[in-house]
Amino acid sequence: MSKQTVTEENITIEQLLAGAEKIGKLAEQEAQEAEKNATISENVVNLIKETQISRLMLPKKYGGPQIDLRTLAKIVRKVANYNLSAAWLTYFYPLHNVLPSYLPPKGREEIINQGGLICDVFAPVGKAEKDGDGYRISGTWNFASGVLYCDWIGLGIMMELPGSTKPEFCMPILKESEVQIVNNWDTFGLRGTGSNQVNVDNVYVPVERIIRLEAADSTGKPPEEEYDKQYPFYHVPFFPAYYLGFPNVALGGAERILSEFKNLTEKRVRLMDGVRESESPRSQRVLAEMTTEFHAAEGLMDQYISLLENYEKDGAKTGRAEFFAIRAKIIKICRDIAVRALSTLGGAALYKGGTMELFIRDILSVATHKTSLYEDSVAAYGKELFGFEGETLG
Repeated sequence: MSKQTVTEENITIEQLLAGAEKIGKLAEQEAQEAEKNATISENVVNLIKETQISRLMLPKKYGGPQIDLRTLAKIVRKVANYNLSAAWLTYFYPLHNVLPSYLPPKGREEIINQGGLICDVFAPVGKAEKDGDGYRISGTWNFASGVLYCDWIGLGIMMELPGSTKPEFCMPILKESEVQIVNNWDTFGLRGTGSNQVNVDNVYVPVERIIRLEAADSTGKPPEEEYDKQYPFYHVPFFPAYYLGFPNVALGGAERILSEFKNLTEKRVRLMDGVRESESPRSQRVLAEMTTEFHAAEGLMDQYISLLENYEKDGAKTGRAEFFAIRAKIIKICRDIAVRALSTLGGAALYKGGTMELFIRDILSVATHKTSLYEDSVAAYGKELFGFEGETLG
């Protein structure tokens, strides 16, 4: 049986998944060092590059394999079986190659041809002032995941561009040398993501390095008439596709927690009655319920990707709040599996530095991300179901 080809250079999905496993295993070996340093190591970042995973979402025109969304999801989930922080960045680094695809050609080629990694912060908290053919950007942005290893940084901002009648949601892309990075990432979980603060003071950005995010989201297309019709991100709503990785980080982590729970439970004998837990209906029932919930989350993930794949064919009728609700529900299920596993295993799972402790903290942290908040998602989806505006980007 022939292997499925994903690039013109005949790199296969199997090879990409093997690379993802290498990344995950290395990150797991270095997990305690990453906890201490509040970032994954340069070794892990270099492996993300060496496996070509950092180039996954580059358009073919620029030498990227231009993989489909399902393959990206599989790769992220594979790394998350071993380490969630590494999976977070294995998702973000290739994903951010999507950003230049929505720039004018001049800005796109400058960034892609330079070849460095890209990070971003979507929160529109800065300010912009017109200066000739460009803009002066200032502000402070938190949560710039992976910024320590990036050459380019996209930062969200509300600004009025030429031809606009009002401010719109945009993302100037700056050089790493133009910003100040503040190492303030000292958190409960996902410590290895190195999601530090970025300060910008009156930095000039040419207009060709400013993404019009609202236009990208509403049209799904780059700002030119001739473009690559095969590029997967040009046929889906921008934000729901962009957020694809978060539930897959959670799924990969929950999958590992189920495996760890089973292994620990098989070896456990309760002192109070001398019963081996693997033979007890108590733990048998818990594992069965957690596993069926996990399969339900997998089914929702398949539905999410199918809605993206068929978005244009279905007449672009899937609302942004529906995407949000599905994604947040998947993450909630994974979070609940983590909490139940911890409370069932008891005090032995509390010791710092253990696999369960790290994975549980990291999954809980995934659930705190703005695009994962369950209560927000169902509130938005409820509005949408009754015909009101869900008031979410996706």
